[in-house]
Amino acid sequence: MSGSDLEQRAQQARAAAEAAGQGHVFEHWASLADSEKEALLKDLEGLDYGYLSRVFAASMAVSSAPSHEGTEPARDVLQLKDWEAMGKAEEWTQHGYKLIAEGRAAVLLLAGGQGTRLGSSAPKGCYDIGLPSHKSLFQLQAERLLRTQQLAAAATGTAPADVKPLRWYIMTSTFTHGKTVAHFEQHSYFGLQREQVIFFQQGFLPCFTEDGKLILEAPGSLAKAPDGNGGVYLALARSGLLDAMATAGVEALDCYCVDNALARLGDPRFLGYCHGYGGGGADVGARVVAKAYPEEKVGVFARRAPDAGGPPALCVLEYSELDPARAAATDPSTRQLYFNWSNICMHYFAVPWLRRVAAELLAGGGTAYHVARKRIPSVSGPVPGVKLELFIFDTFPLAAGGRTALVEVDRREEFAPVKNAPGSASDSPDTARAALLSLHAGWVRAAGGAVTCEQGVEVSPLLSYGGEGLGPVVSGKSYDSPWADELQRPAA
Repeated sequence: MSGSDLEQRAQQARAAAEAAGQGHVFEHWASLADSEKEALLKDLEGLDYGYLSRVFAASMAVSSAPSHEGTEPARDVLQLKDWEAMGKAEEWTQHGYKLIAEGRAAVLLLAGGQGTRLGSSAPKGCYDIGLPSHKSLFQLQAERLLRTQQLAAAATGTAPADVKPLRWYIMTSTFTHGKTVAHFEQHSYFGLQREQVIFFQQGFLPCFTEDGKLILEAPGSLAKAPDGNGGVYLALARSGLLDAMATAGVEALDCYCVDNALARLGDPRFLGYCHGYGGGGADVGARVVAKAYPEEKVGVFARRAPDAGGPPALCVLEYSELDPARAAATDPSTRQLYFNWSNICMHYFAVPWLRRVAAELLAGGGTAYHVARKRIPSVSGPVPGVKLELFIFDTFPLAAGGRTALVEVDRREEFAPVKNAPGSASDSPDTARAALLSLHAGWVRAAGGAVTCEQGVEVSPLLSYGGEGLGPVVSGKSYDSPWADELQRPAA
């Protein structure tokens, strides 16, 4: 690019910054090399100063006066004991398979995190938790998706070739995007069609001083931070994917986090239940588990009375927002904790609702961001500053009170997070591996096989998604090792 083009862009960017009261970002311009000028312009040209000003003001106002008044535990949960009693589980499952086979459902994966705490510089999804197969988290999930497509074809009487590929939308970050795409390409997309895997990137927000000024990390770059997993709404909108979903006829998304080794992505029963919820379908749904103990560091679902009246809105209280006495309080009628239902980031979203939320966020309204006050690296050394972050559940109060569905699932079957370093007592690769091998051993025993290996056994997702179809393979057999060749072969 010529020097004149660079200066012309700089004039436009400077005018916009000065009009927003942020002209100080150009104070080092004259001393910058052309490459540094280009980098600074790249940071500035994508900024919507009006949006940033509105979001900053709203978020700071909420952070200075947080309130949980009018917040009560979420009690409208479809519990495990009620699944069979209602006699509709098969109906919901069949409806979910129909959505999948017709291309009306898709899967959304939040995969922006690195494996730093696991001792790895690779994206979390590339991590091998130490299974006998040494499959990465991405591979386990891709194979579950493939098996789900097969089951949808069988359940709906559709020829496998006529089942629409189950789209997999994967949100990466600047830190994980390149390596994530390379991992999929290296493994030929694990048997999936290239076109059904759609990558897009999480956004960033600039860091601010307490009075709303942008911070220069270096003379030629802004201090920035990822905008949180709630950035998925704007990332989907800005990438054009929400419009593409609507055009393709996608009505619902099943959403989960990459670090859950037991995630049943595209679960047809959950999809079917939420899509038909209340006759018109849920805007938002969530799979929940009962808290393991009062001090467990998980957010819990609650209901909050809106300021303008109306039905209580769905929200999530972080564990740090509940005082110990309230967290430990028990409901004598149920013998469960009052705040009992944990958020495990396994959600359902109606695509029309996602479009409405994205529009509200783009307008700078709808919900405030979380404020994190930290020391921010700057051109003059670390300074007190503010990072803004949106969590995916922060928008849940925007869903109509009667169109939010909470469903209990069995922790042992669907939730094994991989967050802490190997050797940690909880939420580690070791505990996730143990949970998976134990679950699969239970499947084998239920299908007529025996497992004498204390560790358990590994069943390929290509053979069984949730324990189905194992009888002809394992009946009458005994397994004394976690690895068995016939348990790694795809279903016939």
